[in-house]
Amino acid sequence: MTTVTTTAYEVAVATEATLGEGPTWDPATGRLIWIDVLGSRIHTYDPATGRRTVRTAEQHVGAVKPRAGGGLVLNLRDGVGLLDPDDTFRWLHREQVPGRRANDAAVAPDGSLWAGTMRYDEATGGGTLSRVAPDGTVTTLLPDVTVSNGIGWSPDGRRVYYVDTPTRRVDVFDYADGLPVGRRPLVTIEEDAGFPDGLTVDADGCVWVALWGGGAVRRYTPTGELDRVIALPATLTTACAFGGADLTDLYVTTARVGLERPHPTAGSLLVIPGAGRGVAQPAFEG
Repeated sequence: MTTVTTTAYEVAVATEATLGEGPTWDPATGRLIWIDVLGSRIHTYDPATGRRTVRTAEQHVGAVKPRAGGGLVLNLRDGVGLLDPDDTFRWLHREQVPGRRANDAAVAPDGSLWAGTMRYDEATGGGTLSRVAPDGTVTTLLPDVTVSNGIGWSPDGRRVYYVDTPTRRVDVFDYADGLPVGRRPLVTIEEDAGFPDGLTVDADGCVWVALWGGGAVRRYTPTGELDRVIALPATLTTACAFGGADLTDLYVTTARVGLERPHPTAGSLLVIPGAGRGVAQPAFEG
């Protein structure tokens, strides 16, 4: 298969997020939600009007997703919390583990939250991937992961993709009875291309993955073939998601943490208009 490489992008939101992450399209509000993990900030962006909001969380935030009844679910350093539409905050599940923080999360087809964690020092096996049910019940899906990162489901809901970044792999599981089974590698990222970070799955079932340290987003087919590369000037590309009214624009978050001479776009929210066609994501049912 021929690999197509492009460099077309626009700056949707020019800012200097320390660790921009987790872009998520909220169809109920017509806004993109994204975060600055280490800046403890929750951003929203309305591409139709250009309106932006920034909210500061009380602690480091790994992911933020819409809730079915309005409001947000937050994967936080000390657990998973709910933000109601009236801005009231409450814990759904609190679990303080010294030296550990939240990382990427995604809402499963059944409306549960799959929430990842990692240690601040990135110690091997210090993180987890857990399923948080709407009633707060927690089931550990994967113990002993290192940097729990991108999660996404195939359009038919039969497969789930997952990244534990230091493995350099995008793995695939069968999704059966709400659980991941039959783990196997879909693709391994070569050493000079960066590390796999956040991901999204498009309407064709292809997996788009951001490459930390690689300054790119790649698209892989369901059989693991590379068929598209989007090169970006910000080397720390962290995650991607389709947004816009027709879900055809690919939004990409970036970071600047640890860079001595970051590119001017580092930490900004970027967008590749008309990159493909995304799939509407479920909202958390809690």
